[in-house]
Amino acid sequence: MSKESRHPFLQGLSKHRGVQPTIITIFGASGDLCARKLVPAIYNLAVDNLLPADFYLIGYGRKPIPDEEFREVASDAISKFSRRSLNKEIWERIEKNTFYCSGGYDEAEAFQKLSDKIASIEKDAGREMQSVCYISTPPSVFEPIIKNLGEAGLATKYQSSDKHTKVVIEKPFGKDLESARNLNRVIQGVFQERQVYRIDHYLGKETVQDLLVQRFANSIFEPLWNRNYVDNVQITVGESLGVGTRGGYYEQSGATRDMIQNHTMQLLALTAMEAPASLDAESIRDEKVKLLKAIKPLRLGYSDSDVVRAQYGEGLIAGEKVPGYRQEEGVSPKSETETYAALRLTINNWRWQGVPFYLRSGKRMARRVTEIAIQFKRPPSSLFSENEMFNLANNALVFQIQPDEGSTILLNGKIPGLQTRTQPVKMHFRYSTTFGSNTPEAYERLVLDAMIGDGTLFIRGDETEASWNLITPLHDFWKSEGQRGIETYAAGSWGPNASDRMLWQNNHEWRRP
Repeated sequence: MSKESRHPFLQGLSKHRGVQPTIITIFGASGDLCARKLVPAIYNLAVDNLLPADFYLIGYGRKPIPDEEFREVASDAISKFSRRSLNKEIWERIEKNTFYCSGGYDEAEAFQKLSDKIASIEKDAGREMQSVCYISTPPSVFEPIIKNLGEAGLATKYQSSDKHTKVVIEKPFGKDLESARNLNRVIQGVFQERQVYRIDHYLGKETVQDLLVQRFANSIFEPLWNRNYVDNVQITVGESLGVGTRGGYYEQSGATRDMIQNHTMQLLALTAMEAPASLDAESIRDEKVKLLKAIKPLRLGYSDSDVVRAQYGEGLIAGEKVPGYRQEEGVSPKSETETYAALRLTINNWRWQGVPFYLRSGKRMARRVTEIAIQFKRPPSSLFSENEMFNLANNALVFQIQPDEGSTILLNGKIPGLQTRTQPVKMHFRYSTTFGSNTPEAYERLVLDAMIGDGTLFIRGDETEASWNLITPLHDFWKSEGQRGIETYAAGSWGPNASDRMLWQNNHEWRRP
């Protein structure tokens, strides 16, 4: 019986860039991310005929469970979290190639059993396959997993061929510069950089990928993308939710570690970087690193500081009263952890000299939104600034990354009528309106790219270190200051007044998305 007839739902292999036979092992298979994102992503790739004919899924976790139970858990996850309903025929054909291995993350014997299982799958299939190891665990076990993959011979499997092992590593990648450097050293002792895929799911979002297209495929934008025309750039990552039951975790993280060092800095790099020489992964990542290294160190202190930190207090969310951060479960009443942070960055290069970049991220903000706003300078003419009939705003190009992916251009237009009166108007583009609402989720793109070996949307080791090099001095300063300088803001607001004052120093103000 041919391989195609054994896998009729994937006849003809993948229609996307030739995905080779693959075995994916998910470490942390009983975790929330696996259920909510990874298994549904794999299922939707199968629906779209984007998996190879020989595809196998192995879950790995501490709890010993039979293969059948893991298959049921995976099926339930698809039914609950997939953007498409469960097609039993497609799932049954994936299900029979789904297995589970149990063991500790620091147990060499368990990793040898995993290696034996992979070898057994290859023997039964009659061919060699690439191995993709997806580390979806707490960061405390990243290091033992990586070392044990090396000890079991899984890291160097088929190293000289295109079937070499790939390792995908979830965030957070370190908690400061030194820990990031140490983790990179551990990885480099086992894997080559071309095998490593540090994941940031924001890079898989359609609007984030669209940034490069808008910048470099449209001649109306790129000539304006510099200090001559741009007044300021604002990147907002707001969440309306609080910490919920994750107070204990968040106490060790905070807004800068949880959102700014990774997601927000990646958005900044793609927004401000120079044009890459090509669309290959290394060219794009080279430019991102150059941009991150061009950011000036933050001015810290309490006079003309580049940083504001705050915690949310009591307030109203959707008309309901919610507690302040220090009243949340697992949070110390003397907590020094920021739930909101705003940064003013200066990029020391020719393109952006003198243009401030404002970054902010917080919990319990007015609404859930992630956006990048390019604010342009006002026209030099005073033709339409003589009286109150002319309501003018700075032109802006805004990329909405969530919840409604798309972009908006803010212009000034004439109000219909016999008098010449103006007001700001908006031109909207929404992915759901133009292309339909059932677009692939970020993890579908990222899992697929990892399988085919495309690192464009993943983070290189020197990128993580460049980002931590900016953020770590900030954390060290806050640690030395204790609770001093922590502002408060009402839940349901857009942040503390101190954040507004930081922008007023440059005659700017935050957008209200």
